[in-house]
This record gives sequence, C-alpha cells and structure tokens, in this order.
Amino acid sequence: MPTTRDILDNISTAVVALDSDMRVLSVNNSGEVLLETSEARCLGHGADELVLQPAALMEVLEQVRSSNSPLARRSMPLFLHTGREICADLLLTPVNGESTAVALLMEILPVDRLLKISREENIYHAQETTREMLRGLAHEIKNPLGGVRGAAQLLARELPNEELAEYTNIIIREADRLRDLVDRLLGPNQQLDRREINIHEVLEHVRNLISAETDNRVTLLRDYDPSLPDLVGDRSQLIQAILNIVRNALQAAGDVSDCQITLRSRPQRQFTIGAVRHRLVCRLDIEDNGPGIPEDMLPTIFLPMVTGRADGTGLGLTIAQSIITRHGGTLVCSSEPGRTCFTVYLPMEVHHA
Repeated sequence: MPTTRDILDNISTAVVALDSDMRVLSVNNSGEVLLETSEARCLGHGADELVLQPAALMEVLEQVRSSNSPLARRSMPLFLHTGREICADLLLTPVNGESTAVALLMEILPVDRLLKISREENIYHAQETTREMLRGLAHEIKNPLGGVRGAAQLLARELPNEELAEYTNIIIREADRLRDLVDRLLGPNQQLDRREINIHEVLEHVRNLISAETDNRVTLLRDYDPSLPDLVGDRSQLIQAILNIVRNALQAAGDVSDCQITLRSRPQRQFTIGAVRHRLVCRLDIEDNGPGIPEDMLPTIFLPMVTGRADGTGLGLTIAQSIITRHGGTLVCSSEPGRTCFTVYLPMEVHHA
C-alpha cells in the first residue's frame, strides 16, 4: 500500500507542510523542483527562508494562522534563491488535530506552468493539423509529378536528336527534386526502432560529425551529467534531430571559426510535457553564441519553409521537432543576441508508440 508520502511525491502540485511556528516539516518532489531546492535544505528552517523577499508570503501565512481558515492567493510573485522569479497561485490550508505536527499545508501552483501546458497542447494540435495538410498536399503533388516524369522519359526516347535529351533530363531531375522535397516535408515516416540508448553516445556521434564537417574549426563544448540513465528511443532518428539543430546553429553563426556550441545534458524530475507528468526526463541543451533569432520569427521557427536564409528550406527544425514529438518529448527555444538555446526534453519512461 502506498504511504501518504508516496502519494504526495507523485502528485504534480508542489506541497509544503509547516508546523505551528511556520517551520518546514516536509517538501514533496514537485515542491523541490518548483522551488529549485531540496527537502534536506529546507527541513527545520522557517518558511521565510524558502524564497527571497518573503514579506508577502509571510503575510498570507500569518493571516491563515491567525484566522485558522483556508486562503487562496492568486498570481503571487516568488523570487527563488537561484535568482529566478515565478508567478504562482497559493492555496493555504490550516490543519487542525492533535495527531499531527502539521499546522498548515501550502500548495503552490505555478501560473506559467499552466500556460506552458496550454501552449504545448496548442502547438501539438497545430503540428497535427499541419502534418495532415502536408500529407494531403504531398499526395496531390506527387501524383502529377510522376506523370510529368514518365512523360519526359517517353519523350526522350522519341527525340531525333540526342542533344535535345538534355531538356528532358532537366524535367526528370527537377521532378525528382520536387518529389524529394515533398518527402522531406513529411519527415521520417518509418516506425521508431526503440532500443535502450546512451544519450551521451548520441551527442558524441553528432559532435564527431560536426567536427568533421567543419574541419574542427567550430568550438564544441561538452557539459554532460554522467548520472543520466539510458533511455529508450530510436538512435538514428535522435541523431538526425540533434544534428539538424546543431547545423541550424552553424548556419545562423555565419563565421564558423567564431562559433561556440555547448552540448549539455541534465536530468529533470517531475516535469510536464503536454498534459503528461513525468517523474524523470532527460533535458538536452544545444546552446550557441550566434546572433540570435529575431523575436518575430521565434513563434514560427518550427513551421515548415520558415527560414532566415535565402538558400534555406526551413525543414531542419521542423523535422527535428517531429522526431522529438514522436518520442513523446518536446523541443523549445529561447534566444537573445549572443545566446540561442534549443532544449530537448525526452521522457525516461516509455509512454508513446
């Protein structure tokens, strides 16, 4: 039978238990993740040490203690000791009874997390709509392309002058190029070959490929967490996804000799992807020191045919996101001049076919 602590550690809401003196008695796993601290660091310390600038938090805690009645406080800013600010809804409930030392339960629900879940669900549905539209478009394009190509081949056989065959060869080559472009728009269609893989071996493979392509002129830094366990995924497709992201960074940098790319891995606990809460995910950061992505392009960079380069197809990031999504993960981007970071989140459990 699961204990009360087991239940608390497996819910997505951050819960902090306080005694009558407003000292911390326990922090569940979600609370550790949200407050970016550990329960061991908090035990026995006052609630005012949970965050920086705690005056507003302590005011509502004191109000609940003195009135002995529940209280909800919406959109309260909390400044974490890591320097990050979050906006959260607080639900404060007094606990009455002699059988427990807990005097007050504080539930913390980050507003930005709810917005993130909603945004990711909207992105997922938009991707599905785009994918269905592309499948239909591909069918409508490839059928007449096959006819054009076949007609060009037949015409080439009837031409009296072999020099004229160059024109039919151009038609055939361009038809093949358009067919390949449509196939790339659809992304990988084969089933995932799921096996246990070491994500650092995948990153190292990409690193070696990029080093060879750039003749070792780009600076590739490693920042791996060796404690990460193996995950289940398709090695070749994950290599393709990460390779596309790194190549995108190289193309944005322009001058390869000044480009620095960091490959970073970290575990992340109690993380929500879409509407699914995962106990453990693998976080991969691909960070570069390039010029950054224009702010007006950020919402659309994962859409097909969106590119900032005149000679680009805008398919690399689209395919990368499709592969990550098929693994049950998500791909996000943050950018400013001098720093662009693509972050891949991959669940360590298998929930997706």
